[in-house]
Amino acid sequence: MSIRPPDGGRPGTPGEYGPFEPPASYGTPVPDGAPLPYGSPALYVPRAARELAALAVVVPAHDEEALLPHALAALRRAARHPALPVRARVRVVVVADACADATAALARAAGAHVVQVGARNPGRARAAGAAAALGLFDEPPERVWLASTDADSLVPANWLARQWRWGARGWDAVVGTVRPLGGDPALAGLLRREAALYRAAGGARHPHVHGANLGVRADAYLGVGGFPSLATGEDRALVHALESRGHRVLRTRRSPVGTSARLHPRASGGYGARLARLALLAAAEETEPVRGAGPV
Repeated sequence: MSIRPPDGGRPGTPGEYGPFEPPASYGTPVPDGAPLPYGSPALYVPRAARELAALAVVVPAHDEEALLPHALAALRRAARHPALPVRARVRVVVVADACADATAALARAAGAHVVQVGARNPGRARAAGAAAALGLFDEPPERVWLASTDADSLVPANWLARQWRWGARGWDAVVGTVRPLGGDPALAGLLRREAALYRAAGGARHPHVHGANLGVRADAYLGVGGFPSLATGEDRALVHALESRGHRVLRTRRSPVGTSARLHPRASGGYGARLARLALLAAAEETEPVRGAGPV
């Protein structure tokens, strides 16, 4: 999907998204360039960081014909956000991984660049998508930003604009949060409790990592070897490698991505799997007899 904001799109204005969010992970931008256009004048970014030219969104998908069109529609809206610079070149890469439905056809019809693999492995799928995305631009890696989301997720309208802006501020990667969408009405109370615990975890520096809300500068991504070929946890492994190498990683709660609260997730070990386990525990608690209670 090749999308450009409409002509006349305006750049973001100071304070449009609120005050500058302080660093919340390893490393901070270092004095090696002009002052930041937003936020504290004491912070600086490397000169190369101001020269982003392209942004690619990688979307792995396994039999997602029902939800993928909605995910791509949300990405189209985000690519047209007025705070995203007009010069930004945006491409969407859908990785159809072992699909037996119309996922690939729907992605092509929506204008996405489609990569088909048979790995049935999220790590390999994300890596294949990133490699294909880098081949779409005639730009050095330091000028390309790789964003990642999922086929069952809806990014907010300002998601790409913020990813771009954080990259321009000198961050090497951005690790965001998610919020559940839909789900079984009978589990509404469970989902609310889980959401409250999720929001409270870690304070300002949240501990969560989701492939549905992730972004990284391509040179940093390549420098740590990219997404590993893992069936689960490839996103966490990538972020761990970035932090271990001293890259500037921003963990932020802004612009959370809505993701399906379905209890039969496509990938094992992810957010959906956690919700499924919680649902099983809730069902077990409801059927377990009260200790000490005799027959009525």
